[in-house]
Amino acid sequence: MIPFLDLKAQYRQLKPEIDEAISRALESAQFVLGPEVTSFEERFASYCGAAHCKAVSSGTSALHLALLAAGVGPGDEVITVPMTFVATTAAILYSGAKPVFVDVHPDTWTMDPALIEAAITPRTKAILPVHLHGLMADMDAITAIARRHQLIVIEDAAQAHGAEYKGRRAGSIGSLGCFSFYPGKNLGAYGEGGAVVCNDPELAQRVALLRDWGQESKYNHVVAGYNYRMDGIQGAILNVKMKYIEDWTEARRAAAARYDRLLEGLSVKRPSAAPYMRHVYHVYSVQLAQRDHVQAALQAAGVATGIHYPVPVHLQKAYAQLGYRAGDFPVTEMLARQFLSLPIYPELQTGQISMVTSELKNALLIEAA
Repeated sequence: MIPFLDLKAQYRQLKPEIDEAISRALESAQFVLGPEVTSFEERFASYCGAAHCKAVSSGTSALHLALLAAGVGPGDEVITVPMTFVATTAAILYSGAKPVFVDVHPDTWTMDPALIEAAITPRTKAILPVHLHGLMADMDAITAIARRHQLIVIEDAAQAHGAEYKGRRAGSIGSLGCFSFYPGKNLGAYGEGGAVVCNDPELAQRVALLRDWGQESKYNHVVAGYNYRMDGIQGAILNVKMKYIEDWTEARRAAAARYDRLLEGLSVKRPSAAPYMRHVYHVYSVQLAQRDHVQAALQAAGVATGIHYPVPVHLQKAYAQLGYRAGDFPVTEMLARQFLSLPIYPELQTGQISMVTSELKNALLIEAA
């Protein structure tokens, strides 16, 4: 069986370094925040091309704190997309604001800038684009609209560690950028973790206050905050992994390029990036008209796959109160029906990619017969 994701393979390669880092963190007894987290913050900020990084407990808490630090609250509206994990929408609701969806572009699968201005109202406070699957949204167009309307841009870069847009890294273009270090991410912790990056020291300080109960010093709470701190052990693990993120990213990109070559000429739509984009392939999805049948055939042939995401946020029962219905976002709904995510991770072997594409071709032939 070719797994969709193989976290054990990466751990086996890093085991001596990871075990030493965890032991060091335990010996220090700095279990919450502490020097390992501070060191990681400095390294990740530099990697993103940002002045500041504040490590937090998850990607969701990163989004929540970024919104709060930017002044988003009750009565405000935040424009985002329904083709994302639900955390993007949940964080907006946590802040007391209302999510307002716009559809994604059929080629990039990220926020369609042409639809943004029609969604702006006097209550709009921010735009929250999602860098889906490791490909950044059209940030020039989005930030130009934001400037015209005096709006804040917050990047959901949970899937885009190291992605680039015209030479700038994900997270460094908007006022704030939000990352997840969930274990399956391109840079994953061994548990939950997240970060907010930015260039504004005041925003960074506000995130730092909010993640730690609003404390300027112990028991001196100057704002109402949250328990969103990163654990010291996760900081130690991420410090080890930072040494390898570029090698892993290039391995993902090489795997995606091989998929592209082997899938050439097939009736599948593959991910595409403009020449000025660096796609980091957190996910390698293709569009298939008969997705469910093909997925079943691949499973029977020993190839595990995934779907990101089969039910878009606007059609999730948990968010029915937002008032959207089927048909409101046709591109998103089409992608939800057609996306199939193929195995991709740095340790994936060329022979495995060949097997995946061969079995995909067989499944397509069966469907066409």
